[in-house]
Amino acid sequence: MNLPTLRQLRYLKLLAEHGSFSRAAEAAHVTQPTLSAGIQELERTLGAPVVDRGRGGLVLTQVGEEAVRRGAAILAQTEDLVQAARSAGRPLTGRFRLGVIPTIAPFVLPRALPELRRLYPELKLLLREDLTARLVAALKGGALDAALIALPYDTAGLEHARVGDDPLLAAFPANHPLTAEPRVAAERLRDQELILLEDGHCLRDHALAGCGLDSPRGEDAVAATSLHTLVQMVGSGLGISFLPAMAVEAGVADVAPVTVRPLSDPEARREIVVAWRAGSSRGVEGRLLAEALAAVMPPVDGSTAPGRRRSG
Repeated sequence: MNLPTLRQLRYLKLLAEHGSFSRAAEAAHVTQPTLSAGIQELERTLGAPVVDRGRGGLVLTQVGEEAVRRGAAILAQTEDLVQAARSAGRPLTGRFRLGVIPTIAPFVLPRALPELRRLYPELKLLLREDLTARLVAALKGGALDAALIALPYDTAGLEHARVGDDPLLAAFPANHPLTAEPRVAAERLRDQELILLEDGHCLRDHALAGCGLDSPRGEDAVAATSLHTLVQMVGSGLGISFLPAMAVEAGVADVAPVTVRPLSDPEARREIVVAWRAGSSRGVEGRLLAEALAAVMPPVDGSTAPGRRRSG
């Protein structure tokens, strides 16, 4: 029985990602006729078309979608095998593709990268900043080796190693009445106008779940695209919000008239982890990476995080 080749599966994966034969061929560094021939060979092997070619462009058939799904897992496992062989006995050498969420990257990476270069001088770290859902999908699809993310999050199909905790702090416009309290109880925030990051940022869900609050709804709900924008909105008096302690320690709240206070609920925090695909040979490296990152995590806890304030 003939079986699909890795090259054919890779061609199909690129075709699904790029949506055209010409762009997929360019990504594969082959000519378009070569890629088309590979797809045709795959269809003969499977005994069914994998792509519908029409005037509106190409669309994967049901067989094609299944081949992409299974092929991605096969290609990821093959890459794991090659990398494991190359780095046997020499972890964190060569290429390592690491994803990082936007609410961690600017506050941890400046500390972490020099230390990683010192510990693993042969490591070639390739970074990708993106939202958690897309990073997890890239992990499972083999496009990333590991990701620095925050829990709680659905980690089915992944393994992870702990880096540390990051408390969530309440952020108020300067001179807000609640800033008179050294610690703020979550229930005191229920009647306040909340400003959160837009949907897709897991920090939004962490803040709401950790404080037992409902998501703002309706046309008047206010959302920000980044922590820096969120701070400016709070400083302008549009509402209150929540900031990760690591971001406050890095000075993100110092650019606007914002006052920060710890929350009284010890569960108002997120757990920072390094995650990788379950069964991946990069697991050992993922744990080593988590250890290195834990050593350079900003020294914060919810009880001692400063009540930073800057007046406009």
